[in-house]
Amino acid sequence: MRRRRVGQAAYAARAVVAFVVVMAGMTGSISSAVAVDTVAAQAIYKANACASCHMVDRKLVGPAYRDIAAKYKNDAGAQARLEKVVKNGGAGVWGAIPMPSHPRMSDADIRTVVQWILAGAPEK
Repeated sequence: MRRRRVGQAAYAARAVVAFVVVMAGMTGSISSAVAVDTVAAQAIYKANACASCHMVDRKLVGPAYRDIAAKYKNDAGAQARLEKVVKNGGAGVWGAIPMPSHPRMSDADIRTVVQWILAGAPEK
């Protein structure tokens, strides 16, 4: 009995992974197939002053989040690359104004907010 439950759990885990891979193929990227915690991402966005430079739908100092999502739509490496940019800062991709580093943000918070950005920064 116990052995069967483990097998069922493993089967369910493989089914979830297969679903994510299929969705990624249909949408063009893994990040869009990952569930986005919008509420947490928006809280992180507000708590870390991201809104000082970025807006969801229009350029402020930095690019609009929807423009970022569009640019990296079919880029499988975008999640990891943008996480590094948020953590370490960057310059030159969107113009002359550099993005400052955010070394005090946790890796989990950065991952969450980047997933949200790549999903187009949905409101809900």
